[in-house]
Amino acid sequence: MRFLAAFQNLAYIAAALLFILALAGLARQKTAVRGNILGACGMGIALVATIAASGGAAANLPLFLGAVVIALVIGAAVGVWRARSVAMTQMPELVAMLHSFVGAAAVLVGWNSYIMQPGGALPDAAENAFHLGEVGLAVLIGAVTLTGSIVAFLKLSGKMSGKPLVLPGRNWINLGALVLCALLIWQLITTDGFVMGVAFLVLITVISLLLGVHLVAAIGGGDMPVVVSMLNSYSGWAAAMAGFTLGNDLLIITGALVGSSGAYLSYVMCQGMNRSFASVILGGFGDGATAQVGEAKDYGTHTETTPEQVADLLRESNRVVIAPGYGMATAQAQFPVADLARKLTDAGAEVVFAIHPVAGRMPGHMNVLLAEAKVPYRMVFEMDEVNDDFADVDTVLVIGANDTVNPAAETEPDSPIAGMPVLRVWEAENVVVFKRSMGNAGYSGVDNPLFYADNTLMLLGDAKESVEAILGAL
Repeated sequence: MRFLAAFQNLAYIAAALLFILALAGLARQKTAVRGNILGACGMGIALVATIAASGGAAANLPLFLGAVVIALVIGAAVGVWRARSVAMTQMPELVAMLHSFVGAAAVLVGWNSYIMQPGGALPDAAENAFHLGEVGLAVLIGAVTLTGSIVAFLKLSGKMSGKPLVLPGRNWINLGALVLCALLIWQLITTDGFVMGVAFLVLITVISLLLGVHLVAAIGGGDMPVVVSMLNSYSGWAAAMAGFTLGNDLLIITGALVGSSGAYLSYVMCQGMNRSFASVILGGFGDGATAQVGEAKDYGTHTETTPEQVADLLRESNRVVIAPGYGMATAQAQFPVADLARKLTDAGAEVVFAIHPVAGRMPGHMNVLLAEAKVPYRMVFEMDEVNDDFADVDTVLVIGANDTVNPAAETEPDSPIAGMPVLRVWEAENVVVFKRSMGNAGYSGVDNPLFYADNTLMLLGDAKESVEAILGAL
């Protein structure tokens, strides 16, 4: 047993280091694959160490190993199936659903821990109170993550309206639910009766599940990139609480890594949208119509173009920047866009992709789509790396992006997106905007003066078909 304990501690240290290296690798597109491999190796080590240590203490080893093997086979089968069948455009909703599994696990762990050690089960009063507090918090955070992630999945997959659910006094409802859960956790800590403890835990679970639904339902579809990141953070803290409940140090470390990195990423995303984290959590923004403020402004008329005219323009361009947005993802245009970039590069033009921090519906969404289309890493740049170079660019192709290239963020202080960092594509000599129709607005619901600028041409229609037509003309 001493050997197993020592082995488990060493394995946990190795796994924790691999998880940290995995996060470092995932911070850059060039090293993302290595980061994934390191994370998978760390999880493999953690699983082996945990199974070995738990098996050594199991009363019925064959039954224990059988249950573990069945769980691993089912989990691996489902994981491989989903990884192979889900399109890259569906990754945001898949990630949201995966977060719900972590929340469900935390709730189940909390309930199981209470059944095994109910109120008064531990002789030390302080230890008993700490244990019950862990159980209550694990159930609270896990349940909010569970239902919140399910609602995010439904919104992202189009099975539920992306408009925010704006109930009267919704912020007071959320605050009241949290206060009530805190009081119930206190009651759970101070009661010795099993039945009363179960009743308190049931109430905590139900209120937390409803709170998770309301929290995310009140957030508009335009804020979904931050919501996915926020739920990632929640799932990390849920895992950390499960680690406290189980007495598993590595689960605490892993949960803390995921929770803190998710929280920081949420902050970065909010900065990219010029939104405060509190305003996202409080919801009510991102449905388009309700976000519009003031009177509609007359920017003039737009100028439409054809794929053949765009092809002629690209033939004369030496420097081309492609700025993709969520419209590229919905049209699944990443493959012809990659072919266009290769064709222009072969013709001698310098082509780069400019990625806004909140382009798409989750952090890194555009990077994943471009990687799927085999766009070389050296051609993909973040906003800060290219924003000062647009004045020297011949042609910018804006494919399915709207608010992320809206000059109103810098020129109109009364705009809902005022102060939001944007790609300054309007500084280029020519801008071609690929857009399904002039009637579609971005998540903010405000018009984009870029569409009416003298150096902007609008190529209306399906982005994939438009790019393929340009390729045919070239």
